Amino acid sequence: MNNFIKIHLDILHEKKFADPIIELRALLNKTSILKKEIILSNFNINQINLSLFQLAFERRIKREPLAKIFREKNFWKYSFAVNKNVLDPRPETELIIETVEKYFQNKKQKLKIIDLGTGSGCLAISLAKMYKNSMITATDISKSALYVAKKNSKKLNVCKQIKFKCCNWYETKKNFDIVVTNPPYLTDDEYKNLSKEIKLYEPKIALRGGKDGLSCFRKIAYKINKITHFKSLCFIEIGHNQKDNCIKIFEEFHMYCADIIIDYQNYERILVLKKEKISNKD
Repeated sequence: MNNFIKIHLDILHEKKFADPIIELRALLNKTSILKKEIILSNFNINQINLSLFQLAFERRIKREPLAKIFREKNFWKYSFAVNKNVLDPRPETELIIETVEKYFQNKKQKLKIIDLGTGSGCLAISLAKMYKNSMITATDISKSALYVAKKNSKKLNVCKQIKFKCCNWYETKKNFDIVVTNPPYLTDDEYKNLSKEIKLYEPKIALRGGKDGLSCFRKIAYKINKITHFKSLCFIEIGHNQKDNCIKIFEEFHMYCADIIIDYQNYERILVLKKEKISNKD
């Protein structure tokens, strides 16, 4: 085995990384000066930017996520800029995009869309790319997060479609056809038990949902009832054991569950809500 590879694999083993080979390959490919994939079996040190690799490796063994080290994260079909002020987009959140696409198949529609708590802008921007005739409002309480989202909207050429607003969820008399949101939903206990990778490098404000994890859903339920009409659909990401409680919260504001989307780990992850009650058929 190449001595360079062995030394760094040994360090990753020592630091108790679950899969040192995957970790090392990811770092090598992120610091590669080549366009092709680096293979460990025939690795040559001249394939990488060595100083960049060493800096990245030192940060990674302190459990800093790759996305934070290299300031980018893939989501849906695009690469988004990220930093310490925004949550890294997760694969399960892509289910919101998939589900919106299932319900709104005509991509030429002039839809009014709102993304509550936009963070990096991944949902708002992906929907803007999909529905090019639509106008989108993207809100966040964090000015630092909105700066990142605006940067991504310019990078992906949708800044003219999206209006960014700094606020605590949203106050408006406007109605929207589509509401999407991935709010903080971890309980205090769940947050305490997170890995260092998340606790040290992801913004708390984007993760903590109060003692029971439901505080943001209570605020959102009140808001979305006021900004939706009877043909609107709301796509809400929830925690893996929150379905029943969330449905009850939204029902108090006359928002009823039309669909539940299961994620890749077989958790109930996305609620599709609408104002009119869905009748149960025998």
